[in-house]
Amino acid sequence: MPSRAYDHVVFDLDGTLVDSRLDLAAAVDHVLEVLQLPVLPFETIYRFIGEGARRLVQRALGPAHEGRLDEALALFLAYYGQHLLDHTYPYPGVAETIAALHARGVILSVLSNKPEALSRALLAGLGLLTHFTAVIGGDSLPARKPDPSGLWRLSELTGTPPERLLLVGDSRIDLETARAAGVAFCGVAWGIRPDEVLAEGQRVIECPAQLIAVVERG
Repeated sequence: MPSRAYDHVVFDLDGTLVDSRLDLAAAVDHVLEVLQLPVLPFETIYRFIGEGARRLVQRALGPAHEGRLDEALALFLAYYGQHLLDHTYPYPGVAETIAALHARGVILSVLSNKPEALSRALLAGLGLLTHFTAVIGGDSLPARKPDPSGLWRLSELTGTPPERLLLVGDSRIDLETARAAGVAFCGVAWGIRPDEVLAEGQRVIECPAQLIAVVERG
C-alpha cells in the first residue's frame, strides 16, 4: 500500500466531532438559575466554549461572582454529567469518516479541554469511543490546550513522530496547539468558531469526508 501523509489524527471534540452546544449552554443556565443569577442567551454561552469547564463557568459568572466559581463549577459538572447526550450528536459525516480512517489503520485520538471522564462518556454514548486509541481531556495532564503537552503525550503513547501527526479542530486554540507542538493542522468549516481558523488562512475542510484525502495525500 502507498504511504500516507499522516499516521495519527488527533481530533478536538466539541465543535469538531460533536455539536454539544445546546447541552453545554443548558447546563450553564441551570447553574445560574440555582445560584439565582440572571440566565444568559445560548448564543452568548456558545462564545464561552472551548477552554474547559472551569473557564466556561467562570465566563458565565462574570467578574462580579467569581468568588462563587468553585460552587458553580461543581453544580455544572454534576448537572452536565447527567445531560451529556440530551441534544448532543456527531456532526453529519463524522461517524462515517472516523470509521473509514479506522478501517485504513489510521491511529485516532481525541484531545479536548473537556474533562477526560466526560469526554469518554460522551464518545461512548455516541458509539464512537472504540475507534479512538487515546483520549486526553483538560484534566488529564497538568496543562491543557493550547499547551502542546497533550499532543506530545499522544505522540509518545503511540510512537508517532510529530511530522506524521495531524490535529483537526475548529478554533484558534487548536491551531495554536498544533503550532506549539510542531504538528500539522487541519481546520473544519463547521463547529463553534471556524471563522478563527479561516482568518488565519489555514487549510480548512468543508465536510468530514474530505479529511480522508488530507490524511492520505497531505
